[in-house]
Amino acid sequence: MAQKEIHKIGIVGSGTMGSGIALLFALYNYKVVLVDKDDEALKKALVHIREHADPRLWGHVEDRIKTSTALSDLRDSDLVIEAVVEDPEVKKGLLKKLSSICGKNAIIATNTSSISINELGSAVADPSRFIGIHFMNPPKVIKLIEIVRGTKTSDKTVSTIGWLAREMEKEPIVINDTPGFVSNRLLFALIGEAIRLLDSGVASKEDIDAVMKHGVHHPMGPFELADFIGLDVALDVMKYLYRELKDEKYKPSPTIEKLVNEGKLGRKTREGFYRYG
Repeated sequence: MAQKEIHKIGIVGSGTMGSGIALLFALYNYKVVLVDKDDEALKKALVHIREHADPRLWGHVEDRIKTSTALSDLRDSDLVIEAVVEDPEVKKGLLKKLSSICGKNAIIATNTSSISINELGSAVADPSRFIGIHFMNPPKVIKLIEIVRGTKTSDKTVSTIGWLAREMEKEPIVINDTPGFVSNRLLFALIGEAIRLLDSGVASKEDIDAVMKHGVHHPMGPFELADFIGLDVALDVMKYLYRELKDEKYKPSPTIEKLVNEGKLGRKTREGFYRYG
């Protein structure tokens, strides 16, 4: 596939990341098909997208995003990105279906934040056209895109996605496959250590966040960031990293497990480590 031939992009999963990715591509004039399992989820996604789009550009964005509950509507997409729940088996099942639906030249990608690209790539018919495209939240704002290549990902696929990232004024960083990649290997080591400091009584969550914001110039402290990511997502990532890497620094604390079990998932439920609204 020539780089200039990417015109239509399919996205599966209309949650926070899926809808954010759809908005980003629409702003850069790409046709987007956003797919989810039910119309209600898609309606919520469009509300989310509108809330995060410049009102002056809403007509432009709305015209470029189509929604569907049928994976078959992705058949003529040049690039399809899955952005569903962070569960290897769920993702592999979806990728296998996409592999049978998409054209032979289409690139199939995952927005996973932690799961091995080689593991997920085992579900597609042609792993040379499979790649990780790790967008950060919110995709419209964050400059970085981690491009994760599996051992069978072709140079052409990598260069095409790098070109696409630069077309959207992003900073593409190409890395080799490893659980958690670079960003989340570092990020969740930080979040995990912050929770251990809190649990051991060294400092309050407010003070730990203040240290990282005012001392290290992080825009958010680790507890604020965990709430922003979603504690359920954070817990899934930490469990996966701990299972795959066998490294104690990724072992989830009972504190985060308790919050998730209580439904306190961060900003999206108005309570996590902090209360909102």
